[in-house]
Amino acid sequence: MDLSTTYLRLKLKNPIVASASPLSSSMDSIHRLEDAGASAVVMHSLFEEQIIDEAESMDHYKSYGTESFAEALTYFPNIDEYYYAPEEYLELVAKAANKLEIPVIASINGITPGGWISYAKKMEETGAAALELNIYYIPTDGTMAGLDVENRYMDVLKDVRAAVKIPIAIKLNPFFSSIPNIAQRLVNEGADGLVLFNRFYQPDIDLDKLEVKPDIELSNSNANRLPMRWIGILFGKIKASLAATSGIHTAEDVLKLTMVGADVTMMCSALLMHGPEHITKVLQDLERWMQEHEYESIDQMKGSLSHKSIADPSAYERANYMKALNRYKLLA
Repeated sequence: MDLSTTYLRLKLKNPIVASASPLSSSMDSIHRLEDAGASAVVMHSLFEEQIIDEAESMDHYKSYGTESFAEALTYFPNIDEYYYAPEEYLELVAKAANKLEIPVIASINGITPGGWISYAKKMEETGAAALELNIYYIPTDGTMAGLDVENRYMDVLKDVRAAVKIPIAIKLNPFFSSIPNIAQRLVNEGADGLVLFNRFYQPDIDLDKLEVKPDIELSNSNANRLPMRWIGILFGKIKASLAATSGIHTAEDVLKLTMVGADVTMMCSALLMHGPEHITKVLQDLERWMQEHEYESIDQMKGSLSHKSIADPSAYERANYMKALNRYKLLA
């Protein structure tokens, strides 16, 4: 059974990639991911704020305006809560790239071009096979137009693209007015791949302390419906690799996302819940299903149920909405 696929110009042995998570913060767990069968590992993200702190600028951002809003200080994690300082992060990337037989993809999380461009170059020099840019930005300024938000992504990508030669993937959020347009613009500016989608962790309210608090809920398989739709729509229409993330838990999830056009499926929540060895089980189930349904390779099924491949493309559009509501009325 040929499970191989190509992502960011990298030949991978199967479509399961370990997404950025705490599991890629130590060599022990990284080795476990490789041993379990992951075809590549995305390192946990180096945050822009860590680089700012390294440049001794964080104190300004921590204290600015806090004479009026003292509680604002609580939203910045202490630097010792980060996994690694920037230089330690680079050392871990270098060690992983040297020790592993699978590709290591470095990751940067930020919202401005700034000083993190130099770290993108350093990541390339350490041996990272590719770079994932996680532009985690939530616009709150009512005077900022949608085009301004999109241009922020373009500016970051253009600066990083000019600094490195290795493949670059952009981890997108789903909150753009036109996903196909922003996808094409990013590809035009040099993105080699798109990761769909970034999960924005929503804050909660603590009713006892009457404050906003951070909160994380791990995904389930239902979360892959959103990337499933948009990867299915984008497949064959842009010249870039497509990675599915959010809600990849089972072999069935991998199969569905592959059939709509994903080159790889990225796992995070499932591995945090079940451990790296969960990859082994998913790969076994994947091979079993392919054998039972007489598929010989991943490439054979890739994109077979995409927007451009199915007989009725409207299933990806308004027709799905109308049929789903009518079906629910009949069941009720």
